Amino acid sequence: MAGKNFALRTTPPETTAVTDAAIGALARRLTGQLLDGPSCPSPDEPGAALALLHVLDQLQRSAERLQRTAAAAAARAGAGYPQIGDACGMTRQGARRRWPGLFHHSIEAPTEQPTMTTPARAFDVLLVEDDVADALLIEEALSERGARNLVQVTDGVAALEYLRAPDSVRPDLIVLDLNMPRMNGRDLLKVLKTDKDLHTIPVVILTTSAAPDDVSGAYDSHANAYVTKPVNLEDFEQAVQNIDSFYLDTATQPPRT
Repeated sequence: MAGKNFALRTTPPETTAVTDAAIGALARRLTGQLLDGPSCPSPDEPGAALALLHVLDQLQRSAERLQRTAAAAAARAGAGYPQIGDACGMTRQGARRRWPGLFHHSIEAPTEQPTMTTPARAFDVLLVEDDVADALLIEEALSERGARNLVQVTDGVAALEYLRAPDSVRPDLIVLDLNMPRMNGRDLLKVLKTDKDLHTIPVVILTTSAAPDDVSGAYDSHANAYVTKPVNLEDFEQAVQNIDSFYLDTATQPPRT
């Protein structure tokens, strides 16, 4: 994953002690200014404790705003949600919930050239997947690599309806599961690869099945690639990003009509 992990010279308790002392001194100084004094008065004086509480609340709000800006800067520099979450003592999913959309837009214009590849336009991905959890993981993995417009449908019938709708955007890539209701991925793949308007769209099978018949059947139907979903969460994310990296960053796309 792009980006580098950070390293501190202090332990977490030492970092806590340093920051508490600095914030405490700042809060007392600001409280003194609000109360027209050179420093924070004694907590026993009327209103002093409430004024200090007010200042600490405002400092917390400021810190949250600055954290959002710092998270966006880290994303532009190439860090992903796992690294951003680790910097704040939370999981990748926690960081994504706290700062959604870091990889779709920035808080402010970058001051230097980002290390992460930024495409000239957002790539369009059609995900045909009926598993809600897998769909969310795929969306997360794609969003960490840059501008990706993802449309999800839950079966082959819905996929064809979307692809054939006159106002739909033609996807640059179709990621297709095999086992779905109504029309499964096997049948949809056959339709796609025999349709004169759709057969050139790259189709990657991403499924839990590793059965030889499924693999050979997919390639017989002209799938562009077949990837078995890893069980491990990090391996799953990496597999999706490898698909994305090749088809949307490395391979040359045909001109959009």
